[in-house]
Amino acid sequence: TVMIPEENVKDLQEIADNIKNKLEIVPVKWIDKVLEVALERQPAALTDEVVAALTEVKDKAGDSKPGVITH
Repeated sequence: TVMIPEENVKDLQEIADNIKNKLEIVPVKWIDKVLEVALERQPAALTDEVVAALTEVKDKAGDSKPGVITH
């Protein structure tokens, strides 16, 4: 599976058919389509309770920026 920007579909004519026929080419315009194709399952937003619990744990650990969660 190959994802390409939607605006590059016109450039596919430059690629030989014997190559294109072996690929699943997915034109994408927005990142949510990329995530839908690339990920086995969609990410879920953290609940307020989880964010609060993570903030509390980080604050107790003595982080220099209380209440800030970085990934």
